[in-house]
Amino acid sequence: MSREYETVIGLEVHVELATKTKIFCGCSTQFGGAPNTHTCPVCTGMPGALPVLNRQAVEYAVAVGLAANCTINRRCQFDRKNYFYPDNPQNYQISQLYQPLCVNGGIEIETGRGRKWIGIHEIHMEEDAGKLIHDEKEGCSLVDYNRSGVPLIEIVSEPDMRDAEEVIAYLEKLRLMIQYLGASDCKLQEGSMRVDVNLSVREAETEVLGTRTEMKNLNSFKAIARAIQGERQRQISLLEEGKPVIQETRRWDDSKECSYPMRSKEDAKDYRYFPEPDLPPISISPQWLAQIRACQPEMRTEKLARYQKEYGIPEYDARIITESKRMADIFEAAADICNKPKKVSNWLMGEAMRLLKETGQDPQELSFAPENLAKLIDLIDAGVINGTVGKKVFEAIFREDADPVRYIEEKGLAAVNDEDALKAAAEQVIRENPQSVEDFHRGKKKAVGFLVGQTMKAMGGKANPQTVNRLLNEMLSGISEKSAGSGRGERS
Repeated sequence: MSREYETVIGLEVHVELATKTKIFCGCSTQFGGAPNTHTCPVCTGMPGALPVLNRQAVEYAVAVGLAANCTINRRCQFDRKNYFYPDNPQNYQISQLYQPLCVNGGIEIETGRGRKWIGIHEIHMEEDAGKLIHDEKEGCSLVDYNRSGVPLIEIVSEPDMRDAEEVIAYLEKLRLMIQYLGASDCKLQEGSMRVDVNLSVREAETEVLGTRTEMKNLNSFKAIARAIQGERQRQISLLEEGKPVIQETRRWDDSKECSYPMRSKEDAKDYRYFPEPDLPPISISPQWLAQIRACQPEMRTEKLARYQKEYGIPEYDARIITESKRMADIFEAAADICNKPKKVSNWLMGEAMRLLKETGQDPQELSFAPENLAKLIDLIDAGVINGTVGKKVFEAIFREDADPVRYIEEKGLAAVNDEDALKAAAEQVIRENPQSVEDFHRGKKKAVGFLVGQTMKAMGGKANPQTVNRLLNEMLSGISEKSAGSGRGERS
């Protein structure tokens, strides 16, 4: 009889904070600079260089702690975590072990099984390490210290998750919360959000925890889900064979969908932690804490309710829009400008989401001004352009943040409202399509749709479809009446 197993998962989530400069020096934190150009003696660990704490990094960390329902330790300190690795220029990392900034929090997640509270053991601050670049062609490894010293928070959960669905729900909630706070962009592909998965399995209905492993190199939610399933099966297979699970750090290879060991898991004593001698303890005054709390923004849950009440959009629309802080900001601003919230919502959920999928972008990367979307909606409503042309204009707004008024003028996209010109085009289409005219007279009213399409094509798509439809119906009805009059004359 096969045994049933339960998976126990805890996460360590590293998040790079959105400060303009590093945590202990004035070097830029901008992503993508040439290697080793955002460096100085402090972040490259030169002897005698002294760190100075970035106040904004502390405020971001406290803001995340408050949003995650943590207790903020009014007094905390930094510690040295000693380890030797090429991407760690000082041969130690400044982190927090004994007195972390935030403790005893948690967030509520929702899955198909309902709601669940996921505890957060602590959130501590630390500096990021550099980045090793392995050159297989040259057979060597290079190191880029641009990332060294970028401010991090590490969010350590309790082992409260049981499967990949709960893990992804937790990470999505956490990422959205941090993005709403403006504390980080949380881009997994750029490393500003990194996840380590601690996983063990145990026989169902037992309380004793199994031996856990830690998995690294997880740069997407899909990879995390696959890694959890793969590691679960690996550990169960070992237990079924009577073999022990070794406590170790493993690296997940998403292309091969398997993990392999990196090193045995270290205990805290191996790092030889001791209080950082070059930095004084952090003191969070009641006034400073109150100031940070007062600056907490409206979060997704509040926006979700307000959008339905204030803007009158359906819950479905509100949920889609508020899944991205950037999209929510664009929606609010554009809706306030043109006072047409449902139309703004339709453009964002329709064309914007289509183009995001086509370009492989995240909604947080939307870069166009909400004013330009509001202008586009007003131009369509005023009949300056039709909806079909509007989609072309929106694509230019999406890709280039084009001003729709200028773009329409430069490309000659304004709608043709000259009824004489439209009549001439419609008459030509009627002459060229006698079968459709006959179908219309036989009561097949849908035939007019084909004629409208042909007329729009003849006008280069720039005609007002409502006007074309009206003119064609009038002209076709006129033809029908003439035919009926002619028939009565013949019968008499």
